[in-house]
Amino acid sequence: MVPDGLWERIEPLLPRHPRRLRNPGRKRVPDRQVLCGILFVLYTAIPWEFLPQELGFGSGMTCWRRLAEWHEAGVWQRLHELLLAELRAADKLDWSKAVIDGSHVRALKGGPKTGPSPVDRAKTGSKHHVITDGAGIPLAVSLTGGNRHDVTQLLPLIDAIPPIRGKRGRPRRRPDSLYADRAYDFDIYRDRVRDQGITPYFARRGVEHGSGLGVHRWVVEQTVALLHWFRRLRIRWEIRDDIHEAFMSLACSIICYRRLIK
Repeated sequence: MVPDGLWERIEPLLPRHPRRLRNPGRKRVPDRQVLCGILFVLYTAIPWEFLPQELGFGSGMTCWRRLAEWHEAGVWQRLHELLLAELRAADKLDWSKAVIDGSHVRALKGGPKTGPSPVDRAKTGSKHHVITDGAGIPLAVSLTGGNRHDVTQLLPLIDAIPPIRGKRGRPRRRPDSLYADRAYDFDIYRDRVRDQGITPYFARRGVEHGSGLGVHRWVVEQTVALLHWFRRLRIRWEIRDDIHEAFMSLACSIICYRRLIK
């Protein structure tokens, strides 16, 4: 479940918990086994309480607590930044352009960052917002309620792109241009994107299809499909938004790792 190459990158990022000499208590389940359980839930969407302990993952609550602990410690974000730096060092990041889009998912249990979905008969849902490089590698993701307009996450996602190292000189954070669909067609946001040194290419509302921008935008739709290939992300089962965001960040890291070793 956890490739050796991926584990070698994750292990140094995990918080250390030295065992107490006095009153040590029950022996802690090894981190790699717990990570296998977390990935099992991410891939299959199985409920935590049904996680098969005979596979050695530990209990579902152990995996849930460890996922929350590592997310709070910033493990998944640092892993994502590490893999992006390796991709940049291997010249696999396309900084000539970036693409942004959002996608609805059903939120069956409600919770923070949910809302009535305008595309699903006002049923409770959330939105996954993604910005990728020109090759479809996820640079940043965010979670909002299903009733939030895509354009509200335009600037936050640009700001969420981490400073990516991997080469000599200053880390890079900004692409040369940004492509988006009609949902982002607001002149004020075009101006704000230009202010950050990025050239905006947004499809115009009220114009017939066939702008030609789709040949650039399809990569983000592919990335959204890859995120939803992880069954736990197709439907939001978590009431706590931070747990769902942890799954999103971990899934982005796995996509980056696959691109790196491809």
